[in-house]
This record gives sequence, structure tokens and C-alpha cells, in this order.
Amino acid sequence: MEKEINYYGDNFQQKSKYIRGKLPQHYLDWARKPKTYKIYSNVVKNISLPTPKFTNSISFWKTIQTRHSTRRFKNEPLSMMELSLLLFGMNGLTRKYPQFAFRTVPSAGGLYPIEIYPVINNVEELDPGLYHYNIPDHSLELLKLGDFRQEVTEGCLGQTMVYISAINFIWTAVISRSKWKYLQRCYRYIYLDAGHIGQNFYLVAEALDLGACTIGAIYDDELNKLLDIDGYNETTIYVGVIGRI
Repeated sequence: MEKEINYYGDNFQQKSKYIRGKLPQHYLDWARKPKTYKIYSNVVKNISLPTPKFTNSISFWKTIQTRHSTRRFKNEPLSMMELSLLLFGMNGLTRKYPQFAFRTVPSAGGLYPIEIYPVINNVEELDPGLYHYNIPDHSLELLKLGDFRQEVTEGCLGQTMVYISAINFIWTAVISRSKWKYLQRCYRYIYLDAGHIGQNFYLVAEALDLGACTIGAIYDDELNKLLDIDGYNETTIYVGVIGRI
């Protein structure tokens, strides 16, 4: 018997297309708009990050030209300033207004569905553990103390570079933030948004002379379990690893 193939990717691509004269129509209920930021109320500890300090001597075009993936790292710690610059570069606030704030990356509809969970393995002044990036405060929320390298490595199909990196950045998507406006087409935009963050991750790493690599091959449910998220309203979609070259 021929094995049945589920063409779910092909089906989604076709069903989520915009067709002239048949655009989906729905009312934006502003009273039910999901919150822009995720902030944990019950954490082990809140840690302030240093204000990012930028080096004027770094060449933008050289950074673009030399950007590449690195899968081998030294067993040396990153600094708090390097972590601060990485997080700010990936999703930091740049221009703040009463009802909205621009960030270092674009996002469809300005909805910013991506959350960042740094799993700290080797950073000066920080205990190993699972953290969450508090975007409006530019701070870290410590969720769980401990060494989670093995769990993240297994969740990334056993890739060695995950285990030896200084930090594993797990990127999740809060689906409802984008679905509120874009309905089922939101998934297209969510993956684009994650790509913007991934590219900034690479560029900041290159500017800091650090090695970095992004990972799309993941066991979603295993990483969701580590983060204590449900995999439906919020789910893991992407991972980045970084360390000294």
C-alpha cells in the first residue's frame, strides 16, 4: 500500500494566499487585543542588564560581508554587556511613544509576536538557568536555576554546538498577537518576524566577534515543555546558539 503523504505545507501556502477581491474581512476588537509584552509576575529573580554601549569603530559593511555560521565555540564566558547588546539588537526598544514603541527589527502590523528565552550556560555574573527577556525594562527574568544544556541539545536533535555554546536563545511566538489581526495568514508573518530577529542575532554576533548559528530543526514539544508553554497560544519556533570563536 502506497504511503499516504500529507501535503500540509502545500495546503497552507495555497489556503493562506491573498486573492484580489476575496481578502478576509473581520472587525478588529481593540478591547481584546493581546498584550504587547510578556512579563512574568512570579520569578526567581529580576536582573537588570547594562545599558548597551556601541563601538563606533565597527564597520557595518564589513559585518554584512563577514557574517557566517559558527558551530564550534571556546569554553569561555560571554560578558553581561555582550548579552545586553545581543538582546537589544534582537528585539530592543528604540523610540518610545505613549501607545507604541519601535524596535530594532520590523514586525507585521507592529504586533511583535516573538519572545526570547535565553538559556544561560556560560555568562559572567549570571547563574546557569532559563531566563526570559523583559523587553520594556531591558532586563532578565530568571525562571529556573540549573544546567539545561542537555535538554536544549536533545530538543535540537542532539546537535553538539548547542551543548558547548555559552547561550542558547530560544525564540517563541505568541500566536494570538498576530492572529488578532491577520487570522490564519498570521503564521506567514510570524516566521518572517522570526527571520528578522535571527538575522540581527547574526549581525550583532559578528560585530562582537562572536560565533553564532541558528537552528530550525527542533522537537517543538520538548522545548515547549522546558519553557512551560502550551505549544498552541505560545510555541517554540527557532533557536540560536552563540559563543566565543
